[in-house]
Amino acid sequence: MAAYEAKDYSKLIGMTGFSETLLKNHFTLYQGYVTNTNTLNDSLSRLSKEGKSATPEFAEMKRRFGWEFNGMRLHELYFENLGGKTPLNADSTLASRLHQEFGSKEAWEQDFRATGATRGIGWAILYQDQTTGRLFNFWINEHDTGHPAGCTPILIMDVFEHAFLTDFGLKRADYINAFFNTIEWQAAEARLK
Repeated sequence: MAAYEAKDYSKLIGMTGFSETLLKNHFTLYQGYVTNTNTLNDSLSRLSKEGKSATPEFAEMKRRFGWEFNGMRLHELYFENLGGKTPLNADSTLASRLHQEFGSKEAWEQDFRATGATRGIGWAILYQDQTTGRLFNFWINEHDTGHPAGCTPILIMDVFEHAFLTDFGLKRADYINAFFNTIEWQAAEARLK
């Protein structure tokens, strides 16, 4: 199995509202998820080949794999929906769907901001239910638990402290404002089915 490779998001350096220090630290954290995903893949493969798939070690690695893999993938989706300089096109499919589901783009944004401001650490994610096509905002505490089955992440906001503490201290609302000022709406639109 080919190893996962960390993607280069250095194009985000210089993005309004986010310091180079914060971004580089965040990229390093992401690269750790990629490394750990590969390490676990290799270890699980080795244990399986050795006939040790019924061991506690194998079971714990399987559990840990969800944390590392989702940490890798959610950060990729997050970085990919950053760096935009233009607002959501009011005539876009995504804008139309937000209006349909929430009554307006502004009502959706208010709900998404409130989701991101939830006490605790985690992720605010706009999901699309692949069965019904509906959109909804969701709070995820941990990378590996709580994701709604059969849903695709459309817009991801990291609200773990590492995403904002360096630049904003404990002012999460200021971070959320900065996030909204730099959403790459085309990336979110491309994820919509």
